Amino acid sequence: MKKISLIVLTICLSLISFSQTTYGDSLKTFRDEYIKTHAVVKEQDKKYLQFYPVNEKLKIECRFERKENSPWFQMATSGPVKQTYRIYGKLYFTLNDTAVTLYVYQSQDLMKTAQYKDFLFMPFLDATTGDETYESGRYIDLFTTNIISDKVVIDFNKAYNPYCAYTTGYNCPVPPKENRLIVAIKAGEKKYLKSSH
Repeated sequence: MKKISLIVLTICLSLISFSQTTYGDSLKTFRDEYIKTHAVVKEQDKKYLQFYPVNEKLKIECRFERKENSPWFQMATSGPVKQTYRIYGKLYFTLNDTAVTLYVYQSQDLMKTAQYKDFLFMPFLDATTGDETYESGRYIDLFTTNIISDKVVIDFNKAYNPYCAYTTGYNCPVPPKENRLIVAIKAGEKKYLKSSH
């Protein structure tokens, strides 16, 4: 009987370990692909990309509230050309005992294309911005299909920098004031180590 219990315990511990390893491996694969296929940072400059250690606690299930019939507005960018977005919905979650809300946006231009018709966009700034992370904020992408029963999982380990973090000449959306957080999101991409401007 003790032998069977020991076997069961070993299997359970192995499964727990496997599940943690799987998440870490999936993030490593995600980052490797991100670096390999980066549209702006090329060849030897890829060594200047840096990231926080993976933190599974910053993969968070959020409550999602849809904002129906939101008006289109011109989102400011880093360049002269503004981009047309609307608020698609609002996320609610708790981080370090702090209630947090973030808005999710939908691009008027992208929703006209078959590939990106379900694409959603979450630009944000947090307490690391300008210090450990890019001064104009970071982005997270998701799709309408990620929202299930008014819930969506946001993985801040996948937060990335806009192209403007690396070079000039782009019109990168600037996170609206409602997406400027007082908490620190120590996950995802950090500041680019090479001077970009």
